[in-house]
Amino acid sequence: MNKNEFIDRVADLADLSKADAARAVDAVLDGITEALKKGDDVRIVGFGTFSANKRKAREGRNPRTGETIQIKASIQPKFSPGKGLKDALN
Repeated sequence: MNKNEFIDRVADLADLSKADAARAVDAVLDGITEALKKGDDVRIVGFGTFSANKRKAREGRNPRTGETIQIKASIQPKFSPGKGLKDALN
């Protein structure tokens, strides 16, 4: 399912216009992104937790040449599913 299909599904489930559903989906995604940028976790009970993990700088290898390269430190998003989501899938 891509973002447009997701927006269509939200519009159907919430009885909203597609424009309103698109604004709602964008607002949720922007809110999660802003919270992660600030270093906060976003916990949605029954669904899961979004968090940001810091990765240290490290050495890696170029797969083509085998040359050692430096990989910069970065922040990676992480999602941990909650019990409700896990139970719904199993």
